[in-house]
Amino acid sequence: MSITSPLLGSPSSDWTDARLLYALEEVVEQELNRHLKVTKDWMPHEYVPWSDGRNFPGFFEDGEAWEKGQSKVTEIGRIALVVNLLTEDNLPSYHHEIASLFGRDGAWGTWVHRWTAEEGRHGIVMRDYLLASRAVDPDKLEEFRMAHMSEGFESDNRHSMLHSVAYVSFQELATRISHRNTGHQSGDPVCDRMLARIAADENLHMIFYRNLLKAAFEIAPDLTMQAVRDVVVNFRMPGHGMPGFERAAAQMAIGEVYNMRIHHDDVLQPVIRFLKIMEIDGLGPEGQRAQEELGLYMGGLDAEASKFDEKLAARKARMAARAGA
Repeated sequence: MSITSPLLGSPSSDWTDARLLYALEEVVEQELNRHLKVTKDWMPHEYVPWSDGRNFPGFFEDGEAWEKGQSKVTEIGRIALVVNLLTEDNLPSYHHEIASLFGRDGAWGTWVHRWTAEEGRHGIVMRDYLLASRAVDPDKLEEFRMAHMSEGFESDNRHSMLHSVAYVSFQELATRISHRNTGHQSGDPVCDRMLARIAADENLHMIFYRNLLKAAFEIAPDLTMQAVRDVVVNFRMPGHGMPGFERAAAQMAIGEVYNMRIHHDDVLQPVIRFLKIMEIDGLGPEGQRAQEELGLYMGGLDAEASKFDEKLAARKARMAARAGA
């Protein structure tokens, strides 16, 4: 991948968002064409167990109220599915944000709309699955959706195109991991298969952004290093503002859907290793400082994750002892 830009090698002060967008346009076009060649269209309705569906109360006299026992999904599966779907529900806000940052013209605009269209499938198939299979309380799900979307969404990285590219390079992988682990923990093979299909999309989205981040390191290494440092240190999943998120996140951590160890080992480290971020040299003072701070943070996170691992292992041992008593 080659980048031709009149600003290549320019000092950090020369790189505005507009200039970075222009400099990366060729890479975006290359990555878009690659993505369109490898991605596969799929039909959300083919992943939904429609034969399990029946009417809910309301307009239908034969409607059957939802009860927890109707669900094939495990308790942790229900919690994670709701979090994952509510996150997908905020797609209009995500689209608005990246369209504002990346623009609606040229290769950038084509990618923004294509990404949005692909992400739209995820919310469609998840909601249809949850309702047809009666996996969750439909009234609560709609109440949560209304509350979450009514709050709107503003990214921590909306101030900077480069920070946003860095963020989604990690966040798309985090979403993929969360979906796959939810499927594994769901207890329902149909759910697992559906979430595997969604996770495949998220992986391709991660590759697009990761390759774009690689190109950004080539043209503006100091600024890109600072953006990665900021994003990693302050990382939050996009669903952090939904009702009851903190409690749900804690339950998902214990249920090994997503926790500090997974975040460190399966999300942050793979991207950092692939891009060889800690091996980049020739940085200026600010870039070097950001690289050092990133390394220190990753070391601290690994130590915290080890403490969490110990607590989780102790909890499992206590539960096993109680079950055997």
